[in-house]
Amino acid sequence: MRILVMGAGGIGGYFGGRLAAAGVDIRFLIRPARAEWLARHGLVITSPLGDLRIPVATLTAADAPFDAVLLACKAYDLEGAMDAVAPAVGPATLVLPLLNGVRQLDRLDARFGRERVLGGLCHIGVSLTEAGEIQHLNRLQRFVLGARTSAQVPAAAALHKVLERGGFAPVLSEDVMQDMWEKFTFLATYAGMTTLMRAPVGGILSAEEGEAILRDMLAECVATATAGGHPPRPEAMAQMVASLTERGSAGTASMLRDMMRNGPTEHDHILGDMLARARAAGLSAPLLRVSLAHMQAYDATRARGAP
Repeated sequence: MRILVMGAGGIGGYFGGRLAAAGVDIRFLIRPARAEWLARHGLVITSPLGDLRIPVATLTAADAPFDAVLLACKAYDLEGAMDAVAPAVGPATLVLPLLNGVRQLDRLDARFGRERVLGGLCHIGVSLTEAGEIQHLNRLQRFVLGARTSAQVPAAAALHKVLERGGFAPVLSEDVMQDMWEKFTFLATYAGMTTLMRAPVGGILSAEEGEAILRDMLAECVATATAGGHPPRPEAMAQMVASLTERGSAGTASMLRDMMRNGPTEHDHILGDMLARARAAGLSAPLLRVSLAHMQAYDATRARGAP
């Protein structure tokens, strides 16, 4: 199976690199500058689970169909990513997005056809260093994929079998939309609150009303997910609460890290989409409103070039 990975940054570079090291036929679709760097240095991963430095095959433009395309871009780069991979998507190509949230599925379906687009998500702490290396920040490397229609089940199982060779134990989900919604619910809370407070979870919890506000934000997102037909399962709910009430936690959402370096963020794709769904369901979501307004104000200030 030939797999095209869009980008060789944190997520795409990490999982694609693990697959390439296992002998899977992987190509990375990247910008020329990144291709030159990889040609000189190879793909470099530093990780508690084992470092890696290997030569990899790259493309700066796709010109023929692949068996599968792995999309691991940020939501604000999705339009450009779809344009870039379009020549690689043929009649039998599977498109596996690992973006946060769920709104990307409608856009991918409209562009490539619902029959080609699987569901997927990952939980991993990775970053691309200034030196061009991929830094894995902890031991977490959860990768989930699954069919969204019954017709996709055999193809999803075949792709899963190939991905297993990467050594990161990918999960073939029987209800990938539920898995995606559970991550969406947690992330909207986590990103909304750590950006609003500009503090890690532990810092928020040190405030007198910190835990109560975190729980209220989670309740808004859970109510929205429930109205959309995806109430979190008990185990997932317990994990969310444990993460959001961990005293002393240094955890922050990548949205806050993007914000602190004055970069673009996924606030509209995560907070905006969750709030729109809450409003469509007739739900009151005051903390989502404040969190989104805060990020919109940040974005407007950034656009003016102000600090």
